[in-house]
Amino acid sequence: MKVLVVGANGQIGQKLIELLQESDKHEARAMVRKQEQAEAFKERGVETVIANLEGSVDELAGAVRGCDAVVFTAGSGGHTGLDKTLLIDLDGAVKTVEAAEKVGVKRFIMVSALQANNRENWSDQIRPYYAAKHYADRAVEQSSLIYTIVRPGGLVNEPGTGKVKAGEQLERGSIPREDVASVIFRVLGEAHTFNRSFDLVSGEQSIGEALKSI
Repeated sequence: MKVLVVGANGQIGQKLIELLQESDKHEARAMVRKQEQAEAFKERGVETVIANLEGSVDELAGAVRGCDAVVFTAGSGGHTGLDKTLLIDLDGAVKTVEAAEKVGVKRFIMVSALQANNRENWSDQIRPYYAAKHYADRAVEQSSLIYTIVRPGGLVNEPGTGKVKAGEQLERGSIPREDVASVIFRVLGEAHTFNRSFDLVSGEQSIGEALKSI
């Protein structure tokens, strides 16, 4: 399976690219915004495409074409304004969904945020970000795609443990980015996760056990 990683230069994206490269079942295509980012991936032997989430659906369709799955793990980041939250986390995600449908790519993994589906549990400090994630997730759910929405808790840069907790409504918690990437990698071909969404934090179960429990 050839997997387009949107947001490949981000921390989760880079870890996912590594897992895909090491796999004998999947291939990676990294989508990045800048030529220097593309060159860095090419030096590692990763197929790369340059495209901008603020560009057109047709531009994004060109990036998606030829792949079997899309992972959306891009984000505007915490240092940009609310305009970028709308343009990247919401509209960029929705345009990527439309691009996948346009070229007939069916499998789509969305990286969202813990309890983005539940307005009552949104953090007041980043409420606009949660709104963007909420409606991007809805666009995936209402599409024709075979989706999985992964809603991780607070992201940390500690080494992954391989132990997680997954469920429909989890209490706030954190999780290493490395473990999020491992879960994304696992769900790509995991039929039990098709057209499902779940929260994800660190826990006591192996990734395989946790995914079976959702």
